Amino acid sequence: MGAITGAVIAVVGVILGWITIEIACKPCLEQGRQAIDRNLNPDYDPDDDNNAVTAPLNPAPAASSTTTAKTVS
Repeated sequence: MGAITGAVIAVVGVILGWITIEIACKPCLEQGRQAIDRNLNPDYDPDDDNNAVTAPLNPAPAASSTTTAKTVS
């Protein structure tokens, strides 16, 4: 009877540990699971993402608003 009690306590401990990790690391685990689901999806095309960066890679330099005037003497 002692072996069964020990096994039940061990299983309950593992389950409670798993639940604790799931609750504590929920945001990180959700992002990882979404990434895995995307990578395993054969219909996923990263070119179809609406979150793609649309800014130019080499933007034109902004005009300087602080100009110094030279005085001629």
